[in-house]
Amino acid sequence: MEHEISAGPSFALLTVSLAESESLRAESGAMVSHDTAIEMETNATGGFLKSIRRAFGGESFFQNTFRATAPGDVQFAPPLPGDISHVELTGETLYVQSGSYLAGDAGLDVDTEFGGARTFFGGEGLFLLKVTGSGPLFLSSYGAIEEISLDDRESFVVDTGHVVAFEDTAEFTVRRVGGLRSTLTSGEGLVCEFGGSGTVWVQSRSPDAFLSWLIPKLPRPAPNTQ
Repeated sequence: MEHEISAGPSFALLTVSLAESESLRAESGAMVSHDTAIEMETNATGGFLKSIRRAFGGESFFQNTFRATAPGDVQFAPPLPGDISHVELTGETLYVQSGSYLAGDAGLDVDTEFGGARTFFGGEGLFLLKVTGSGPLFLSSYGAIEEISLDDRESFVVDTGHVVAFEDTAEFTVRRVGGLRSTLTSGEGLVCEFGGSGTVWVQSRSPDAFLSWLIPKLPRPAPNTQ
């Protein structure tokens, strides 16, 4: 399975070339185009309960599987302007924030795991996507993606809204920026402090920060005088 990522990091487009009988699974709405040799099937991957858990994690209940009856290409793009990153899994587990799973090998197991109160209060949602297995995985972001290695660092701090994914070998805690006053006045909320080993993927933009900037500028409806 070959792939090409173009037009990044602002408006990344993923093109995957499938050989005959190869298949790729993607989030609903991620497909841009495909050759006529590519067939698409929509289903609740992994059964009803797993699909419900994925929906709680912020992903779509149904996923699309693209299978090649002959060699052909299929293209995907994320909903927000940003980048796409390829990760080749070989039996590892990756935790992915809601909205950053774009596509992956059909053999990968995509489930949702309860993250505990630390992810709930960290603003990343109560669930994280847990991707396990072997094969290509494609992550999407809002803004550019940067890979950060934890191996040569004692610890590393990331704003919760900028976390894309991290390996299960990484340890993390969620805390405030400084004291309560700093949290309320600095414009920074909660952060993830990572330790251990492995890689963390971060995005250069935060959807929550963008919405905080945008919403106050939206025109308000005129009052109803009737």
